[in-house]
Amino acid sequence: MNRMPFILIRGAGEMASAVAWRLHRANLSRICMLELANPLAVRRAVSFSTALETGSHNVDEVVARTAQRAEDIEAAWQDQNIAVVLTNDWQGITSLHPDVLVDATLAKRNLGTSIDQASLVIALGPGFEAGTDCHLVIETNRGHDLGRIIDTGKAEANTGVPGGIDGFTTERVLRAPTTGAFETDLDIGMMVQAGDVIGEVAGLPVTAEIDGVLRGLIRTGTEVGDGLKIGDIDPRGEASYCFTISDKARALSGSVLEGIMRSFNQPGE
Repeated sequence: MNRMPFILIRGAGEMASAVAWRLHRANLSRICMLELANPLAVRRAVSFSTALETGSHNVDEVVARTAQRAEDIEAAWQDQNIAVVLTNDWQGITSLHPDVLVDATLAKRNLGTSIDQASLVIALGPGFEAGTDCHLVIETNRGHDLGRIIDTGKAEANTGVPGGIDGFTTERVLRAPTTGAFETDLDIGMMVQAGDVIGEVAGLPVTAEIDGVLRGLIRTGTEVGDGLKIGDIDPRGEASYCFTISDKARALSGSVLEGIMRSFNQPGE
């Protein structure tokens, strides 16, 4: 390929944003991210979906900004920014065709990605089969194979158990107790203790089970479903971790970069 590839990323949450950040740092700067009108990102401080609220968002010196039309996307690239577009708006943009498509929604199932949508299609996590739904699958389950690039077959099935931090797994995750709007006065980076009320959903309290720092918290006013992950408490209590890319996100983003280099940096070309 004699030009900079156009990379389209589905999702603009934590992992998708780490992928965009890594690719941009590697000077693959023609990046557009697609996100829903009401993002469900928990780690909003390191999610480019936050740009949909504020117009632009900076993650570790890389800036993303919102766009609605093809001209807006091109303008963002001219300014060395990543473009974030609502999924509904993208459906009306017909002049741009991705060279690389990365499904980083981590929905645990395929919501419409197919192998013929770009020259290279990469999907993160379970729900996809390399060689059928996409060209490459990236393993997202923590452990020995985290970040493994799969060119035939599937990633490990969803375990339903969050990754452990200081020995805590399910206890560190805040979930909606019912369906309704999540309301809170707290924000990411604040210290909390076990028993503290973090917020409420339809009048039911969301209570912390452990001491720590609010590493992630869904945007107040967001409509949520019963059991949805709406927050994340880090028992290490280090506030700076709330605003930086995690070890898992760095691992996955590095694997996506490798997958792209494998495809386009062919010997003899």
